[in-house]
Amino acid sequence: MNQGLSKKSQTFLENLRLYLFSNGKDEKEINAIVEELEDHLMEAEARGKTVDHIVGESPKQYMMQLSNEMTTDTKTWVKYIIMILFGALSYSVLTNAVKGQLSYSLLEILGSIMISLIFIIAIRSLFKYVAANSLSKRKEFALFYVIGLLPIALFVGLFYSNRLIETPIFHFGSIGTLLAVLLTLVFLIGMSLWTKSWVMLIILALLVFPDFLFRYIDVGPESQLILSTIITFGGIALYLFANQKISKQSTNE
Repeated sequence: MNQGLSKKSQTFLENLRLYLFSNGKDEKEINAIVEELEDHLMEAEARGKTVDHIVGESPKQYMMQLSNEMTTDTKTWVKYIIMILFGALSYSVLTNAVKGQLSYSLLEILGSIMISLIFIIAIRSLFKYVAANSLSKRKEFALFYVIGLLPIALFVGLFYSNRLIETPIFHFGSIGTLLAVLLTLVFLIGMSLWTKSWVMLIILALLVFPDFLFRYIDVGPESQLILSTIITFGGIALYLFANQKISKQSTNE
């Protein structure tokens, strides 16, 4: 970000980038628009004007209008959705495989998929809301904290629901478990090579670390579920947030 810009203009450009990213816009197109707008803001501030002269009194309205005029990069968001969904399933496969043969109820499978989708929608909505509204750091932190607790609460609910509600159980057996683990590892490595990103390897580390941790910490099943969810989903959310920040910094250097 150009250091010659006022703090208000820099904040607006950062929020604009986050808002467009959350709406699934193409990264190259986002960079081009932000750079062009940055030049306009530099010229405006040199003449004694502020960001309000460029975007009007409603930055949110300006962001929405700009977003509507841009094409949506569906492929990128589908990629994120697949990675997060499979990351959640991989978490279950790899950690449970260490403990023994895989066995899942239909409720566990469907519930995990639904919770992952809810988490994705919640994170995306939160990014859009934070970008389009002027929030204090305290309120912003509180919102991220609440969204971070959401999957934890849902998985705890799924854990107890699975005890109360009987659904068909799928037993993988020794060979099935081995194949599931191999397919999971192949997928994780393949996705890392395809996306040219560390995200899948980071997810793999987040999947393995809780089980490694529980070898040295004696905690009950409920506590293990909560800690595993915090590490996995919290790590994913933190990665997406940090990746966006790093992308912005590298683009504007």
